[in-house]
Amino acid sequence: MFTGDRKNGGGVCGEYDTDIGQRAAWKDWVICKMQQGTPMKITAPRVLAFDIFGTVVDWYGGIRREVEALNLGVDGGEFALAWRDGYQPAMRRVMSGELGWTLIDDLHRLILDQLLERFEIGHLTEAQKRHLNKAWHRLDAWGDVLAGLTRLKTRHTICTLSNGNIGLLTNMAKHNRLPWDCVLSAEVFKAYKPDPATYLGVARVFDIDPSDVMLVAAHQDDLAAARACGLQTAYIERPLEFGPGQPKDISPNSANSLHSKDFLTLADQLGC
Repeated sequence: MFTGDRKNGGGVCGEYDTDIGQRAAWKDWVICKMQQGTPMKITAPRVLAFDIFGTVVDWYGGIRREVEALNLGVDGGEFALAWRDGYQPAMRRVMSGELGWTLIDDLHRLILDQLLERFEIGHLTEAQKRHLNKAWHRLDAWGDVLAGLTRLKTRHTICTLSNGNIGLLTNMAKHNRLPWDCVLSAEVFKAYKPDPATYLGVARVFDIDPSDVMLVAAHQDDLAAARACGLQTAYIERPLEFGPGQPKDISPNSANSLHSKDFLTLADQLGC
């Protein structure tokens, strides 16, 4: 259910009665949003595609715990942030052609090897390194995710849209009992987000118009790239994605179709 006080011609769009039907309620709310000057397509999304790292799972908390469990003599939170900081530069090496197509698992391992040297950790066996690298497969979902996805699945097709590889995403889903209808990955499209091939690829897979897809993510740059491809967008607040020492700016962006505190709020907003 949408919250706020409804006012004609530019006020805050308010609650709707789900008894009048999801599509009618959605249309009424979207008309109100359009009166405010917010561009939106007057249809409920058919497919919800979810970013994963930070949006669905707590990468910072998970990596910090696994590093600290190994007693490496380093700050687990600092190590987690450094590992994540290497993510974009590593992907750019692939996108520039310096590296051929490379799975995120393999990029994570390249970054990990550099960090072990940087943090002067030289005693791990190869088996321990492989296990630590797979920590990204074992990340825990945020507390609202399972219940939220279960509700959203009742009215929408739900899928992943992540730069993570298929094996990683599948193991993560098993770990958290996530009820995806489909696991889509950069691996499918041989392109990392924000390449348009990823966003448009979701629509192509399901044979629908891009505007019938809504990207759900906790990152405004990801959402902006999706909007440029014609997708609807929902921002999810994850203020602690980078840990308690680095709170995120979770201010609303009016360009998004929806702004949601969490997946349960998104389910309310979509009438699920």
